[in-house]
Amino acid sequence: MINTLFNTKHLKGDFTGGLVAGVVALPLALAFGVQSGLGATAGLYGAIAVGIFAAMFGGTETQASGPTGPMTVVSAALVAAAMQMNAGMDDAMNVILLTFLLGGAFQVVFGFLNIAGYVKYFPYPVISGFMSGVGLIIVILQIFPFLGMDSAKSTISVIKDLPRIASETNLYALLLGAITIAVYFIFPKITKAVPSALVALIAATLIAYFAKWDVPLIGEIPSGLPAFQLGGVLSVDPSAYPKIIEYALVLAVLGSIDSLLTSVIADNMTKTKHNSNRELIGQGIGNMLAAAIGGIPGAGATKGTVVNINAGGRTRLSGIFHGLFLLAVLLGLGQLAAHIPLSVLAGLLIPIGFKIIDFKGLKHLRKVPKADAVVLLLVLSVTTFGSLIHAVGIGIALACLLFMKKSGDIGEKGLEVGNISEIDGEKPWQDEIEFYDKYKDKVIIKHLYGPLFFGFTSYFKDQIKTLSKDVKAVIIRMDRVPYMDQTGLYTLEEVILDLELENIKVILVGLKEQPRDMLEAVDIIPDLISPEEVFEHIGDSYSYLREKLKEGEMSS
Repeated sequence: MINTLFNTKHLKGDFTGGLVAGVVALPLALAFGVQSGLGATAGLYGAIAVGIFAAMFGGTETQASGPTGPMTVVSAALVAAAMQMNAGMDDAMNVILLTFLLGGAFQVVFGFLNIAGYVKYFPYPVISGFMSGVGLIIVILQIFPFLGMDSAKSTISVIKDLPRIASETNLYALLLGAITIAVYFIFPKITKAVPSALVALIAATLIAYFAKWDVPLIGEIPSGLPAFQLGGVLSVDPSAYPKIIEYALVLAVLGSIDSLLTSVIADNMTKTKHNSNRELIGQGIGNMLAAAIGGIPGAGATKGTVVNINAGGRTRLSGIFHGLFLLAVLLGLGQLAAHIPLSVLAGLLIPIGFKIIDFKGLKHLRKVPKADAVVLLLVLSVTTFGSLIHAVGIGIALACLLFMKKSGDIGEKGLEVGNISEIDGEKPWQDEIEFYDKYKDKVIIKHLYGPLFFGFTSYFKDQIKTLSKDVKAVIIRMDRVPYMDQTGLYTLEEVILDLELENIKVILVGLKEQPRDMLEAVDIIPDLISPEEVFEHIGDSYSYLREKLKEGEMSS
């Protein structure tokens, strides 16, 4: 019966992958629970529910899901808002859990309405600015816990409170946080067999426990199965509904983007294709059930998914095992977690916050189109120091405005925006026929038409993935590409990297001035594409490739 529901062919690898993913997820679940304002227990409950049920019903076979940085930041903002709106903790919890429940329900609806098909139209600067803002929020909000101090719930309040550091810093907490970060970064140089986050958590906690240092701790974590928590959601004051819907939509949109980005990473590692709509439905079900037991919402976790795959996980059973491992920890070791210092959890979250920040996008701000740079910085600023709700709204509005502006520019200049035709069966141009007939099994000629910007990049990536294993080189003709934005730039970089990993040589032909300037500004030329592999005329590329094929440099 089980084999009819799940593929047990890779059972051993799935068990190992799920176990390792669970070990990686444990310290992060506790840390994200604390940061959310609901406590470590809520993080663990959320990791269990989302981990098991998103894997069971989702559309990515190897996805490991649970609380993530972006989802936790929104959850923390919601908790702070709910506490302000309501006098009692019970009323606030009803608002919080109803929002989590509705956020999951929206994701299920997104899945049935094929909203996943529209996520690809979010331009890179919007996603980059939002994710970088989330990373900054995580880092800023962990400053005081890292120093053993109580922390405000907003970035602006933390910055205003910075003078407290001089008089209130707990040196023991600071030392434990520093030890945690040091172990987190140094231990992988010794071995990667055991997750460094777990080693750092255990080592620093043992030091604090046996040295009897006076530092703030997580506190008691209930043992046993979690109880149903939604009994009071129907008593929520209707005046809170607008705020609930706003936060639920943000959680749903962000959770969907976060999960689908991780699904793409999983696809690239396993050479499979996820079902985007089913993935959103699975994530929504997981988040609804997390809300039902008082857990924080989550999404596809990139780190957990990667270690799951690397450790042998190949089917959805791996994600289920990951969640079951966390459940076993809850039932057996919950009381031990009470001794974990908060500064240790801060020491785990600060590196994660920095990893979320898109330093690549920030580094290239002066080299990408000004409109893209302004959008990225605006979304980043509003996310970090303003409202997450407003940041998402501004991001979507700017995405629409950018699309309309660039479409208008295309119309004004009379440029063609041809759809990017399929690799197989793409008709050769007149100046390609002779070369194509002789080398069509080894060399693919790809035509790009019109501006390469965020509205047209996803299909390009999908088409490149369909290349035959026999292909040794790809000629990308850009004669008719007058303009490239930041999304198009990074898409082309990703495509080139993927092809290079498959030992497929990439040749660029007919680069116009603006695209070439962009490629040179961020060092795609010459770091990824040598200048000798960039040609003004297609005929020159034929001579180059004939020579390489003759010399056997591109043989498998």
